[in-house]
Amino acid sequence: MPGLHWLALLVLGRSGPPTLATMQWWTTRGPRTTDRRTEECALFERCVTQWGRAVIHLFDRGFASAAWLCRLLDATVRFVLRWKKGNKLLDAWGEERKAWEIARGKRSWDARLLRDSRSGQERKVSVVALQVTHPEHARPLWLVVARQGAGHEPWYLLTADRIETAEAAWRVVLAYARRWQIEMAWRYTKSELAMESPRVQSWERRLRLLLLVALAYAFLLTLLKPQLALVRQTLLRGWCHRTGKRSRETATPLYRVRSALSRLWLDYRPSPLLGPGNSG
Repeated sequence: MPGLHWLALLVLGRSGPPTLATMQWWTTRGPRTTDRRTEECALFERCVTQWGRAVIHLFDRGFASAAWLCRLLDATVRFVLRWKKGNKLLDAWGEERKAWEIARGKRSWDARLLRDSRSGQERKVSVVALQVTHPEHARPLWLVVARQGAGHEPWYLLTADRIETAEAAWRVVLAYARRWQIEMAWRYTKSELAMESPRVQSWERRLRLLLLVALAYAFLLTLLKPQLALVRQTLLRGWCHRTGKRSRETATPLYRVRSALSRLWLDYRPSPLLGPGNSG
């Protein structure tokens, strides 16, 4: 819907499904007009107050700017920020160069086979880390470069955590790799839950509707926990059974879970509430 925007905050572990921490909506039209950066900064401040350095904040290239990087450094939080290869940093000699130029010619520390979240195939990835700084902030940074072979652009990941070993560099790479869960969340909420196009005009009613949908989404995510594997298996087998290999091997069948719950509701729809004075 034109003018409608929203932010989502997911909490991710090293494995398993994400947990929905919050969703908030804002508009660029009418008397409640605001802008993206204002809403992002307000949400970030809440995160800093709530968790401090207990979590690692993951940011994609949309946040790769001097202003946002300085905000992260001033807040002294732990973070992994994917930097654009053309954005400039100061190398070990204090020379201002683009990120790809700083990493050019540097030998990788280690290499591993990692599973690609999109294709499911294993890909050889190598890493190297370099100490850098930003021209607008004196605090030291480390640029972790994950090279993924021909045809794939390397990841340039900035962090304020000290990276002196290959194992520390891999922790940064693997943490950022979990951001694919965030992309899946956006796709699911837009396509399956239709959050992008609510058909109500009043802003208050729209918010109430979207909050209900967010609550439903949070509930669906809880059904993906390993502790509920038997419940999930029973639900899928009874109300959304599939025999195809791809469906059976899907690690997080969120689309099937929602469909199964809908059919379960139709099969066991609650009886209408009885009015006062009636008995059933």
